[in-house]
Amino acid sequence: MYEFYEELLERKDIDAVSIATPDHWHALTTIHACLSGKDVYVQKPLAYTIREGHAMVKAVRANDRVLQIGSQQRSSKEFQQAIALVRAGAIGHIETIYAKVGDPPKPFDLPEQTIPGTLNWDKWMGPLSDPKIHYHFDLCPQITLDPEVNEKIWGAWRWYRETGNGYTADWGAHMFDIAQAAIGMDGSGPSEYIPKGYNGAQYLTMKYQNGIIMTEHPFREKGGNGIRFNGTKGWIAVARGYIECSDPSLLKKEEQKIVEGQYEVSAPHMQNFIDAVRSRKNPIAPVEVGCSTNTLCCIANIATELQRPVKWDPATLSFGDDKEAAAHRLYHYEYRRPYEL
Repeated sequence: MYEFYEELLERKDIDAVSIATPDHWHALTTIHACLSGKDVYVQKPLAYTIREGHAMVKAVRANDRVLQIGSQQRSSKEFQQAIALVRAGAIGHIETIYAKVGDPPKPFDLPEQTIPGTLNWDKWMGPLSDPKIHYHFDLCPQITLDPEVNEKIWGAWRWYRETGNGYTADWGAHMFDIAQAAIGMDGSGPSEYIPKGYNGAQYLTMKYQNGIIMTEHPFREKGGNGIRFNGTKGWIAVARGYIECSDPSLLKKEEQKIVEGQYEVSAPHMQNFIDAVRSRKNPIAPVEVGCSTNTLCCIANIATELQRPVKWDPATLSFGDDKEAAAHRLYHYEYRRPYEL
């Protein structure tokens, strides 16, 4: 156990690391791991901001490292089936995609609490510079290695704008990610983002240059998070443990009860990473995949916060002449000293 991760990276007997920090630490720990000659399995979303994701891509490629983003649905049978059928044109040309993920983050509103003597709060904050952020137990609850009861709170930093990207990134890094894979948009993404509520828009809406429209519309009546691909010849719906097609001859409906934590372990996805470390080939979800999905999630939140449509050029990785969007903290924020990206 180390208080400072740099000490771990100095070890020559470690080939790879798994990064499960809050999102605002993903970029620096990943980049430093790459500079130290380590391969990286990093939890999703890839980063907290757009520019961090781009910097991580450069670090991985410049140092000839293997990186697997923890979007483990890519290694799951039902999602691989859906991706393959869509890519093969089994339901025709895709017109719309329903991708249910959940709510965006809210402004930080937790009351300030006394910092425990056992917590290095300054280190937890790392590069975060927003003065509104202060300690609260929910942000970084004490976790024991052998708890008497399961901890009730996962770090609530996910749900606040100043420290995370809400369900938009938490589940978006899974569901939007699968949509991107199926329609051939890995490394790219939508060109226009329209927030929920704008001109009566019922759902967050994203438009691709090829005409496909993806919305945060429920994918089925039963609820839950999942995806439905709507094509000119039918539809395919998929979620964890579930897949169904409008044409039963293409595949039979499958649905099973998911055991809690089943998809968090995801042995196939981790095995894919280990195989890539050995072969020195790209894993199923390399850094460019994580970057494009992370960019999508960040821009969706930028449009939501600005309460207006935002346009993005996936080719130039820019907002064009939209200076307000380009200045948004989710594109890049000034790191707290002495941290630098």
